[in-house]
Amino acid sequence: MTQPYQPQQPYQPQQPEQQPQQPYGYGPPQQQQPQQSEQPYGYGPGPYAPQGYDPQQPEQQGSETGVLAQPELPPEQGPGSEVRTKLASLRTEVAKAVVGQDAAVTGLVIALLCRGHVLLEGVPGVAKTLLVRTLGAALDLEMKRVQFTPDLMPGDVTGSLVYDARTSEFSFREGPVFTNLMLADEINRTPPKTQASLLEAMEERQVSVDGTPRPLPDPFVVIATQNPVEYEGTYPLPEAQLDRFLLKLVLPLPERTDEIGVLQRHSDGFDPRNLQAAGVSPVAGADDLAQAREEVRQVQVGPEVLGYIVDICRATRTSPSLSLGVSPRGATALLATSRAWAWLTGRTFVTPDDVKSLALPTLRHRVQLRAEAELEGVSTSSVLEGVLATVPVPR
Repeated sequence: MTQPYQPQQPYQPQQPEQQPQQPYGYGPPQQQQPQQSEQPYGYGPGPYAPQGYDPQQPEQQGSETGVLAQPELPPEQGPGSEVRTKLASLRTEVAKAVVGQDAAVTGLVIALLCRGHVLLEGVPGVAKTLLVRTLGAALDLEMKRVQFTPDLMPGDVTGSLVYDARTSEFSFREGPVFTNLMLADEINRTPPKTQASLLEAMEERQVSVDGTPRPLPDPFVVIATQNPVEYEGTYPLPEAQLDRFLLKLVLPLPERTDEIGVLQRHSDGFDPRNLQAAGVSPVAGADDLAQAREEVRQVQVGPEVLGYIVDICRATRTSPSLSLGVSPRGATALLATSRAWAWLTGRTFVTPDDVKSLALPTLRHRVQLRAEAELEGVSTSSVLEGVLATVPVPR
């Protein structure tokens, strides 16, 4: 049996002789680069770069985007096959309006199964808003969009008390947070005071106005978007709020064939505001999600896999490239997403490969790079990949 990770020893990333194939969407492991001497002036990989990192080589797209490949579903057999098939058909339904973002749909479904929230990041024009609108229509869930601006107030999100002249009393007027899918568009463009208004809603699934807690509907998921460019005039989310998001999905630019398909649809008169004309119809609902969550809770997790998750998270806390590692909340999030991924693939138990597949989108926004590592061009994805390559995998 493999010895568990010893936290007393300083974490030293080492490249294994042979890295196992990762079959769940992140592609084959990178080949080990030849050992290079330390370059103290920023012209090569320095002491904060993970072993095998070469700044001259572009990173793999799958590693940087952190999106998930759609799992191959088993034949319809056994309990839960019907609801699993319904959720799997979401990819086909969303593709009627959104082209080339199948993997992001899988990530959103995992968040719904875990009752978690999602941070979507992508350059303008990659259909982030359209993706959420189409998902809400395919799931027959209520969806509301809030454009986060510098003048947005907390009461504009959670709701406020309004004086009624007819009754001479104050009545509560619900804000857009009272919905199933809340799209917080460009969340980093509103001040921290308004950003913090979502903390209670995201964690406790309720809002408190005038000392009275008011529960939110079920399911309730916040899907926030932000652009990785044009940071002038923005308010970056603090680490405490980033930790509230279950997943961070980076939407890549579409492939050439997919982009041609987008242009073809628009040349045929496609209107993204009219999803019904695009043929999008509900294929699942809130009851199906509730049943799926119950089945996900039945997925078994062995003690070796639990130890593997803890070892990965503890290794990030001693990595020389990171100033902030993964918290225990991140470990529980990785456990939840791994169970949902295992259920989507038709298994009743979690494997280490499930943990590896969900490690990047679940942990990438929970760690913080040191300034020295950023100067060397190291990314959080490369650091996490180095951790996954070093922590012993249970057999």
